[in-house]
Amino acid sequence: MPTYGSPGNADALSPTLKSTWNDIIAANYQSLSGLHSRFFSIDHSSIQNPAEASAAWFGDPAEPAFCLDEDWARRLSDWGVRGRHQLHNEYCEYVVKYERDTSGVLRPREVHVTTELREFWMLMAVEDPALLQATAASVLGFVPSWQELYGGDPNTWDATARKVAFANQVAGHGNDQELINHGVSAQPLGMLNRANALFMSHPINGLDDLLYIVLFGAQPYARSGGAGALLPATKEQIFRAFQVEHLACRHADPAAATAAHQQAFNGRSVAFADPLGVYIVNFTQSVFHYQGTEIPAGWVRYSRGDGPGRFQRLEFGAPAGSGIFLDEIDVLDGAGSRKLTGGYDVARHLEVGPRLLIGPSTPVQPAEFQVLTTSTSPINCSGAAVCAAIKALRADFEAAMPLVRLAPRTMGRI
Repeated sequence: MPTYGSPGNADALSPTLKSTWNDIIAANYQSLSGLHSRFFSIDHSSIQNPAEASAAWFGDPAEPAFCLDEDWARRLSDWGVRGRHQLHNEYCEYVVKYERDTSGVLRPREVHVTTELREFWMLMAVEDPALLQATAASVLGFVPSWQELYGGDPNTWDATARKVAFANQVAGHGNDQELINHGVSAQPLGMLNRANALFMSHPINGLDDLLYIVLFGAQPYARSGGAGALLPATKEQIFRAFQVEHLACRHADPAAATAAHQQAFNGRSVAFADPLGVYIVNFTQSVFHYQGTEIPAGWVRYSRGDGPGRFQRLEFGAPAGSGIFLDEIDVLDGAGSRKLTGGYDVARHLEVGPRLLIGPSTPVQPAEFQVLTTSTSPINCSGAAVCAAIKALRADFEAAMPLVRLAPRTMGRI
């Protein structure tokens, strides 16, 4: 039985709430029983003499870049709710905050990034509305009303009513069949999470998917090295062998799976470190410059965690009242630079992922190796099925952009 604390140790949980959180983790783990092996343990305390490591990847959406190009990935990923809900599937979601300057022009002011698991916020919503409201207030800077959180007063409702109401207003259904049966949509109807990125709401950014991809990788997949020798299977072989090539076309899934596979091939067991969560592992602040110098440290603010490596929230931008907007910040890129226009370039320089415990090496018996014979050739991500949906999103984006005068007698969209 797992005994994890609140993600990032950000919230003080009662013994009952902590137990319920671990029941949720255990239930998700049991639902993946077909992937269980000795190379992964859901009980972090079972790993003897562990070393700690992170399975980390970049937070920017990979799919629009390989389906289209990086310029379109930037524009579509920064396209408000539409971009977030369709593209932010790397366990990293963000919103761009806008303000009007002294001339009345609406400009990007801040980027708010979250890696918080939806399931933990659902737990608070169902079991402890007061804690949920206080936690939301600590992020928002104001106390949200019950109406904003639930659409009504949850203190008079049972657990199911709270779950459905909060999912409708703030969380979306997260591929939970019970919520789908109650008519909850994939994305929330209310504005609290849509406008503020309280936590991740993309259905793929869930606890179940995080467990799945680490368990999927935590197997001693091998390929023949000739003369009876076995070598580690390649990423391409692993994803092809199980006909999930599309997962190899993201940042998160290959990074998490190959991190676990590397340990399993060498006979090491892995577990999620306590507390289980998705964390901000690294942020390359040095590439962001204002007026020729690196931005001040105070322009990057971390929270929702008890220290570096366990933060789950990043707010990027000059202090309120400074009159400085994101589009005045330069992003260094090789020998050149570009103006910062939204959150994509922030996520692109952000590494996120879970913390893992790694056990000592043990002999892997011949029968334990899963020898794969699938091709090692690169996977053609530009031909992935998701590209059709992303191209449709681009068409919607172009249709929504206003016509402007590009030259005399020439109108077009920027």
